[in-house]
Amino acid sequence: MLQLIYVSTARANDADCAAILATSRENNGRDGITGLLYSDGKRFLQALEGPEDRVEAALARIQADPRHRAIVLLSRRTVDHRDFGDWAMAHRLPGADGDLFLARVAQLVAQASPDVRATFEGFAEARRAA
Repeated sequence: MLQLIYVSTARANDADCAAILATSRENNGRDGITGLLYSDGKRFLQALEGPEDRVEAALARIQADPRHRAIVLLSRRTVDHRDFGDWAMAHRLPGADGDLFLARVAQLVAQASPDVRATFEGFAEARRAA
């Protein structure tokens, strides 16, 4: 099973981000991909895990999507089991409580490997401070 983690910047407004989230839920559910998508409306940090061909196809769709720019692949590794048993999304609306959001991200990554957990928690903390 393949696990990819990438970061990107949104070329989108809040309505576009909502559409991206909805499309991600649909596509990943259909393709047997799990993971975590963090979005604060400006940045995306996503872990995708599942069958290699489907994860690669998902990344190709994301790279071709004009609503994303500056996509950077942070990690690509083969895993024996899923870090994320269910597909989950964390989306912070502008003005939302930062501490509650950080607690939600920590809950979502609690079962992930230490490296994945640190990536998401560190990114969420840095974005809260931005």
